[in-house]
Amino acid sequence: MSYKAINLAQKFGLLTEQWQPKVIAEMNDYQFKIVKLEGDFIWHDHKDTDETFIVMEGTLRIDFRDGAVHIGPGEMFVVPKGVEHKPYAEREVKLMLIEPRGVKNTGEEVGERTAANDVWI
Repeated sequence: MSYKAINLAQKFGLLTEQWQPKVIAEMNDYQFKIVKLEGDFIWHDHKDTDETFIVMEGTLRIDFRDGAVHIGPGEMFVVPKGVEHKPYAEREVKLMLIEPRGVKNTGEEVGERTAANDVWI
């Protein structure tokens, strides 16, 4: 086994597209994903799991049907399972997602923002 730290800045530097989360590590059945995003996402939910957003750079707004939360650098927020939400970033945001392996970024919705699953970087 090799012991090597994951350099987040280096991994973010490899990302060339937005809204396409990439796996950087796994712990048990959970994946740690990084993603760059800007603009509006789609309304969706994850019926069977919570979803954790950790903002590294920028400011992310997550809209809910009854309000919104703003998450800045060094902050995190957990969207409870089954809660419909829509991320939005006025300027590019770099963030980490933590969710179980196999979770689609758009939940049950499918469209141009739907990313391939389990892609490592």
